[in-house]
Amino acid sequence: MKELSLHILDIVQNAISAEAGGVVVRIEEDTVANTFAISIADNGRGMSREVLERVTDPYYTSRQTRKVGMGIPLLKHSAEQAGGGLTIQSAPGEGTAVEATFVHDHIDRPDLGDIAGVMVLLIGGNPEIRFRYEHEKDGREYVLDTEEVKEVLEDMPISDPAVMKYIREMIRENLADNDII
Repeated sequence: MKELSLHILDIVQNAISAEAGGVVVRIEEDTVANTFAISIADNGRGMSREVLERVTDPYYTSRQTRKVGMGIPLLKHSAEQAGGGLTIQSAPGEGTAVEATFVHDHIDRPDLGDIAGVMVLLIGGNPEIRFRYEHEKDGREYVLDTEEVKEVLEDMPISDPAVMKYIREMIRENLADNDII
């Protein structure tokens, strides 16, 4: 995948398939330490030790629709190509946490891509799930929590197209205003 936001989309879709009721997507950038990290944590079913040991193998998947699972192996490869790595922590009934690290200015680190579009896609398609998006860069932070958005909306559904458009613009503007992107 050419953009890190597409990796995020894939990992969060795995969390949704694992019946997560909440997902936290966190991006941390530190240009002084030259680090870039993506972490995705969910409260879904979690994975057994056996599955966890095989999850980075592209020829392993728990899906019935195809015989390969490329999302996590591709994220691992992208991270390693850019001087970083991938860690996964999971246990049955406890959810899963995936963290990919990169050297921030590495020539092979993919661009973040359209993170606002990905978050809107996830929120709009899964309005029952609580999403928290956190993005920190050099001490400046932006946080979007769908529970807070729902409180403001009162009776209007978060998946309403006008709300989705507003959320996308809000994410983009806040990241730009805080010099995060």
